[in-house]
Amino acid sequence: MKVLVNNHLVEREDATVDVEDRGYQFGDGVYEVVRLYNGQFFTYEEHIERLYASAAKIDLVIPYSKEELRELIDKLVAENNIHTGNVYLQVTRGVQNPRNHVIPDDFPLEGVLTAAAREVPRNEKQFIEGGTAITEEDIRWLRCDIKSLSLLGNIMAKNKAHQQNALEAILHRGEQVTECSASNVSIIKDGVLWTHAADNLILNGITRQVILDVARKNGIPVREADFTLTDLREADEVFISSTTIEITPITHIDGVQVGDGKRGPITAKLHSYFVEEIVRSCGELALAK
Repeated sequence: MKVLVNNHLVEREDATVDVEDRGYQFGDGVYEVVRLYNGQFFTYEEHIERLYASAAKIDLVIPYSKEELRELIDKLVAENNIHTGNVYLQVTRGVQNPRNHVIPDDFPLEGVLTAAAREVPRNEKQFIEGGTAITEEDIRWLRCDIKSLSLLGNIMAKNKAHQQNALEAILHRGEQVTECSASNVSIIKDGVLWTHAADNLILNGITRQVILDVARKNGIPVREADFTLTDLREADEVFISSTTIEITPITHIDGVQVGDGKRGPITAKLHSYFVEEIVRSCGELALAK
């Protein structure tokens, strides 16, 4: 398996990160995950725009142009022969020795790019059958719009869900539902798709954006606004979404059944519309064997 370190493809076992790298020391960096179907990227440009936007928000200069980055990522995908899978890429602020919280202004830091590509098939069974979730207080920082490497709060919530045999942790600040540990969350109530507004409390998921677009195009009312734990518990349907899980229904929350405990009709419609967008960009999807 080859991985990308700056502008070089190297064997994974030969890749190294400097002990003084600020990404390692402080989580000082940003990242993205981009999905491929049939060897073609889906919403690549949107992900890369968000990567550069996240970097700008923390005054980090990505050491490659968008065109240069695309060439590097294409080589990574080709070298690893990825058909249906994910590309994970991150950029740290670079090496600073000695370690210092202050970003130095007396010499330029050289950003460090790393990326890996893996074959990851679609989980069609999960898309239909869904999974369960727990609710958990959102203890993360207040700039969740930045796709930062610093994910300790997310990890703690996700691990708690795992310990309770749940797929996800739905986060809330007091009564206000925000998003999940590794995905966005939406509810359906009285035929309306309801999801948190794209502000600093959530990451504006690329999949979330596609869902809202196809919902509007197909006459499903959309409400981008705060909703509460009570709204969540009284929802007709609940689903989570991300680059890797597409649209996955949530059937139970904190042990309580959502609706009839199955994927709801609007969630099913939204996923069919979403798949149509994938097919339009990447070609027909093969059915799982």
